[in-house]
Amino acid sequence: MKYYLVAGEASGDLHGANLMKALKEQDAQAEFRYFGGDLMQAEGGTLVKHYADMAYMGFVEVALNLRSILKNMRQCKQDIVAWQPDVLILIDFPGFNMKIAGYAKKHGLLVCYYISPKVWAWNQKRVLNIKKVVDHMFCILPFEVDFYKEWDMQVDYVGNPLLDAAAAFKPSATFLQDNKLTEKPIIALLPGSRKQEINHLLPDMVAMQARFLDHQLVIAGAPSFNESYYQPYLKGQNIPIVFNATYDLLQHAEAAVVASGTATLETALFNVPQVVVYKGNAITIAIGRMVIKIKFISLVNLIMDKLVLRELIQQQCNPHEIYNELNRLINDKPYRQQMLNNYDLLDERMGTPGASAKTAALIIKYTAKK
Repeated sequence: MKYYLVAGEASGDLHGANLMKALKEQDAQAEFRYFGGDLMQAEGGTLVKHYADMAYMGFVEVALNLRSILKNMRQCKQDIVAWQPDVLILIDFPGFNMKIAGYAKKHGLLVCYYISPKVWAWNQKRVLNIKKVVDHMFCILPFEVDFYKEWDMQVDYVGNPLLDAAAAFKPSATFLQDNKLTEKPIIALLPGSRKQEINHLLPDMVAMQARFLDHQLVIAGAPSFNESYYQPYLKGQNIPIVFNATYDLLQHAEAAVVASGTATLETALFNVPQVVVYKGNAITIAIGRMVIKIKFISLVNLIMDKLVLRELIQQQCNPHEIYNELNRLINDKPYRQQMLNNYDLLDERMGTPGASAKTAALIIKYTAKK
């Protein structure tokens, strides 16, 4: 069958690639066309647009880049209808993908949505629109099933695809040598995959270099950028940047500073104590605080429904606060162990790998029935 996928950021590229791999295992004649990234491209098919040209986050940021966003949306709509896939698979990225879903539905296409928009966080009435334009929703967080049930919508819970990615990971025996790293303990810096995240967060992260001289700081570079993009933020400091090796970095890390997002859950799955940071445009943050109805911003805290990781947001996200939390994570053994114990409970709650295979099987089943 013909599968059209739309992923608009690094995490969507990862999940899209694993889903494509699972679809190929169950449909040997699968054809793919997609908006995505390097990982999806490695699975074959045709990459129409790279997510590096699409990822804008925040009310103000979206407004400033509206022309580019609308251009990408027009291209996506036209390309989908021209190719006429058997099924459209939308992966997270709701501000963009919900518009695509509505357009595809009007043109009689089957619409599957993998990784639910976070409608439980704000403006829950968006579920009413989801019910109109999405045929099948595949959820990856356990509490989402009950949430949708309250709105009289049947969804499929498939487990979390990060478990698949972690299970498939094969560590490199030469990671330290390949990246010219020393034997000093590593503090991993994960500043996100978007320009605005890196711009807001990396300066505060690299300020840790002078405060942890017995450690080496290592930056997880986003695949959509190169080393030269990061250099101005380092201000002459010798801080290594590794690309396409985030899981290897986490496997070697003693602690981490992580931008809020999918990476917080990945870091927890690799058992690395972490502090979560987030900083953005002041207007965006102010609007967000008015409309968002959740207690936490990190996935780990949301899934556990308690404060497992400290979240440093906006003014609290500064070198002093980051240092204090990192220092506790590294040197306060009972505090560190408490976080690791919570990670064990998180593992139990997350379940076992298989989300990609389950989702692929359901997509094939639903498409065959249409």
